[in-house]
Parts: sequence; C-alpha cells; structure tokens
Amino acid sequence: MNVSEFDFDLPETLIAQHPVEPRDASRLMVVNRDGGRIEHHTFRDLVSLLRMGDVLVLNNTRVIPARLIGEKKGTEVKIEILLLKRLELDVWEALVKPGKRLKVGQKVRFGDGILEGELQAILENGNRRIHFTYSGVFETILDTLGTMPLPPYITAQLEDQGRYQTVYAKERGSVAAPTAGLHFTPELLDELRKKGVEIVEILLHVGLGTFRPVKVEEIRDHVMHSEYYRVDTEVADRINRAKQEGRRVIAVGTTAARTLESVGHQGRVAPGEGWTDIFIYPGYSFQVVDALLTNFHFPKSTLIMLISALAGRELILNAYEVAVKEQYRFYSFGDAMLIL
Repeated sequence: MNVSEFDFDLPETLIAQHPVEPRDASRLMVVNRDGGRIEHHTFRDLVSLLRMGDVLVLNNTRVIPARLIGEKKGTEVKIEILLLKRLELDVWEALVKPGKRLKVGQKVRFGDGILEGELQAILENGNRRIHFTYSGVFETILDTLGTMPLPPYITAQLEDQGRYQTVYAKERGSVAAPTAGLHFTPELLDELRKKGVEIVEILLHVGLGTFRPVKVEEIRDHVMHSEYYRVDTEVADRINRAKQEGRRVIAVGTTAARTLESVGHQGRVAPGEGWTDIFIYPGYSFQVVDALLTNFHFPKSTLIMLISALAGRELILNAYEVAVKEQYRFYSFGDAMLIL
C-alpha cells in the first residue's frame, strides 16, 4: 500500500493556531461506519452520542515544558534543546538546535547556570544524549526554565500554557499532547459519568515521532517510533468486563488506541507496562477498540492510516473532503471526529 493513497488537499488556513473557548465548544464530526453517514455536532453533544455502559479510555499523560534555550558554555552562542525521552535519572535523549554547533563533551548553560547539560553522544537516529547537572529538583527547574514544545505548525503564541494539557493530565513525560482529549472539560466528564459512561485512564507518553513524516513510498517499510505505556490491572479488568458484556470501548485519541491495541489480544487487555512501536494501517484487525474519538490529522501521516484501518480509507478520505468543505479546523487545536 502506497503512502500517496492517504493524501488529500488541505488549505493552510484550516490549520488551527488557537484553541477554542470553552474547550467543548469545538466542532465534532461523527462518522458512522455502518452506512457511511456523516453528521455534524458540537463536542459537548458527546453526552447524547454515547451510551450508558460505554467505556471511554483516556490517556492521562502530561506534557512537560521540554523546550530549553541556553548558551554554549563560555560563549554567547544560543542553543535550543528539546527533551524527547528520559534515558536515566539525569540523562535525556534530545534534539539540539543548531546541532552542529555542539560537540561531544561540550556543555550548555541554562538560567545563569542553575542547569547545565553536557552532550555525551550522538545517537544513531541523529538525536543527542544529554547529561544534566543541577542543584535541587529537576522537574522544578524545568518548570521554571522550560517552555511548552508546541508543534511546528502552530506559529502563534500560546498565552495559556495549560491549554496544551488535557484537564485530566497527571503523569509527566510527553513532549506532545494527546490532542483528542483537549476538548474535554471537567463538567463534560461529570455529565458523561452521570449518564453511565465508564471512564478509565491509561498512560502513553507521546513522543516527537507523532509529527514525523512517512518518508517511504510503501507504508510497510516505515519504522514507527517507540513510546512508553502503562495499563493498570484494575483498568484492564474494567475494559475486559465491558468487552465480555458487549459494551463499547471508545479510545480517546490515537495514543489511547495504540496503547489498547498493544496490550490487546482476542478482545482482552493484559495489564502491564513497556514500550510500543505498533504501526496500525489498513488490513489491521482491531482487538479492543470499538470506536475512536480523534482530531483531524496530517495528509499521508501514520495517524490517518490508523483511523483508515478502523473506518476504511475511502470513508475517511470522504469525511476529510467534507471537513475541508465545511471548514473544520485541523490538527492539535482543531476540531474532533468521532468514529462509531
């Protein structure tokens, strides 16, 4: 299957630069796989669209302020470091800009020296291994010096950094938000619970690879990035009970879907933690996910391939054509799609 089969024309004006207020005022396209019907709603209509007994699966990862700007020690050369993955307590895999200006053994000072990073190695994938030294608590220093690593297609300034976090974000570790969850408010979640929708939380730390383009023609040749996940025993039991009783399991976002499918087999979820590089594209048979709530994705991306695996490529591309015609907002701060 060729990557060009997942291409579509997207006007740049439809790339959302700012989140809507309130969160649940965004638009919601509902795509029904049975019959291919497309409906237009507001996100807060989700209460009427879900059923009592549905299980809504949230990814409760929290985005860290992973973008650090400092100076090469002993110079005035500006160096930007984007933290990607914690390898050890004080050692991170990171992107360094401009990378050629920092050699192995050289250091970068941040915040008048309260944090220093030393380039230990250049990894096979081109990323850098950075060892940090500091006095105090690293997370506290990062909160002071770091900024939110917004996606490259968002060029506007984000006044409220909290708008790039879900309202249920808990465990720090992501460098990108699970954006399908950005539409929820505490009040909407309460309304869903009152209706009888069961809400559970899993974890997948989102890496920068979520924005990485597919550079091969044959999608089977694409190598997926790996991301850390965790599914607790209680959550696995609740999902398994729902599957046994014929209730729908609805993943909020492609990150939740990838996690569930990584730990799912023949309709059952196994608790555990680890790293997943699962790549879902048409031809894949879903083991756990019955429905998916997601945003609108890049052309030719692994994310549009995933939703095409669930709903069918033709239906998804038709829905995206409708979305462009109806001026839906795309990407992280854009509108949402519910695939039923």
